[in-house]
Amino acid sequence: QVQVVESGGGLVQAGGSLRLSCAASGRTVSVYHMGWFRQASGKEREFVAAISRSGTSTLYADTVKGRFTISRDNGKNTMYLQMNSLKPDDTARYFCAGDGRNFGVQYTTPVANAYDYWGQGTQVTVSS
Repeated sequence: QVQVVESGGGLVQAGGSLRLSCAASGRTVSVYHMGWFRQASGKEREFVAAISRSGTSTLYADTVKGRFTISRDNGKNTMYLQMNSLKPDDTARYFCAGDGRNFGVQYTTPVANAYDYWGQGTQVTVSS
């Protein structure tokens, strides 16, 4: 089994930056593609960014492209989300997700159902 735990959320002013981390523990050798999703109050969960096992393939939602950067350090079993130029619309609970199915080291997907492991989330609040 794999557990993932998010950290790094908080309150920031519009235009500011935050860096989220997602630490994986347990049978981490089985974690392949990973991603970040978010859910604002009263809204459905939405895709933010995804990264392949190799780290060389990434995907971004149009709403965050150019402002957010996803990365991972397999040696530390940790994934990151660097968030710059934050906007009030970015306010949400951010969830880390991972999956153990091997579709290749370059595989990424924005589909939530393609992830088996989910964290409890970390709250990001952006004030105007």
